[in-house]
Amino acid sequence: VQLADSGGGLVQPGGSLRLSCTVSGFPFRSYAMSWYRQPPGKERELVALISSDGTNTDYADSVKGRFIISRDNTKNTMYLQMNSPKPEDTAVYYCSRVRGNYWGQGTQVTVSS
Repeated sequence: VQLADSGGGLVQPGGSLRLSCTVSGFPFRSYAMSWYRQPPGKERELVALISSDGTNTDYADSVKGRFIISRDNTKNTMYLQMNSPKPEDTAVYYCSRVRGNYWGQGTQVTVSS
């Protein structure tokens, strides 16, 4: 099982950024997936969830209305579209399979002007 997250970087407040998570080693379309983040000096927290078929999503209150989680089961890839990011969104972002302790390596997102 492998999860490879990417797409992080430096983004200005109010800009946009899209993270990707490409997986292999398991039937991606059969599993719900999630994005977590770990801000500097803080614990890891759940950002968003998406069902196996992509029809159901859920978000942390702090990102609701700004971030969009999606997936393409034909490409074994999940996305996190970050719109209007704020400095407090600065963190290492991780993709994860909902069942089982499988994580990406993390991608750093820094929101700063």
